Amino acid sequence: MNTAPVELVHVRRSGLHEGTHYGSVVVTAADGTVEFARGDVTSPMFPRSSNKPFQAMAMLAGGADLVGADLALAAASHSGEPMHVDRVFGLLDRGGFTEDDLGCPPALPLNETARTAAVMAGSEPRRVFMNCSGKHAGMLLACGAAGWSTADSLDPAHPLQQRVVAAVARLCREEPAAVGIDGCGAPLFAVSLTGLARGFGAAAAAAPGTPERQVTDAMRAHPEMVGGTGRDDTRLMQALPGLLAKGGAEGVHCAALPDGRCVAIKIADGGDRARMPVLVAALRAMGVTAGTPAAAALLEEFAVGQVLGGGEPVGTVTVAPGVF
Repeated sequence: MNTAPVELVHVRRSGLHEGTHYGSVVVTAADGTVEFARGDVTSPMFPRSSNKPFQAMAMLAGGADLVGADLALAAASHSGEPMHVDRVFGLLDRGGFTEDDLGCPPALPLNETARTAAVMAGSEPRRVFMNCSGKHAGMLLACGAAGWSTADSLDPAHPLQQRVVAAVARLCREEPAAVGIDGCGAPLFAVSLTGLARGFGAAAAAAPGTPERQVTDAMRAHPEMVGGTGRDDTRLMQALPGLLAKGGAEGVHCAALPDGRCVAIKIADGGDRARMPVLVAALRAMGVTAGTPAAAALLEEFAVGQVLGGGEPVGTVTVAPGVF
């Protein structure tokens, strides 16, 4: 097995090879065994926001009253649209918290329309706009339900974060190799790409009623909460019912099928444009097919990224020959 990133994607501009994206990809079976691997899939790495479903499971274990769209939002990297912001405020109100209690930093909405509206209204960056605010609201609810302190809830030693560690270790079948701090300020636990895929797959196929299944069912039922209008994960889950998809920063992405098979990728340079072509190619290699013309069109769109010049397509981003 390779222990270094490999060529995954080629970039061409006006027909000429312009560059290569390197990375790693692994596909795990329903029982967690490795079916396919390219690159380094055993070294620890930080899953970034692909870690959020595990954090939401820990919230449920702490007693947080989260169901349906609220639970999906707790596992989300939302776009800061009104449907997200209003629901975050609803979670805060339910627990007797305010926006100032959120542990995430202020930001403007990711969604362009929502961001423009906020700026035009004279709004400064706010914690509730930040893409992780649903997760942080869920953490506050878990602390309130369990009687835990909130001032130190982002400390890795806090009972809530220890439940996150336990969920990651149990589902990924490996102890986290390191503890970091994510962009939102929450603890982040390093696992291998194989471990991440294994954990995602196990959660997607967990027994009904378990915290794992509650989280993954909520995400699949409410993909608009997981991302937002036009976002990759939202569009994928809407087009392919039963698929569980969650990306993270620094080129990380996971997609699990209802039977527990999963693909996890890590793009070495941390860029976004290589992720969807590799993810779609992996899903196709796993036998995923589009059930509707709209789904087929979406997979075709995601399978080939665009290189723009002057605002117009002038090249392509495609999976390198021989990857799958």
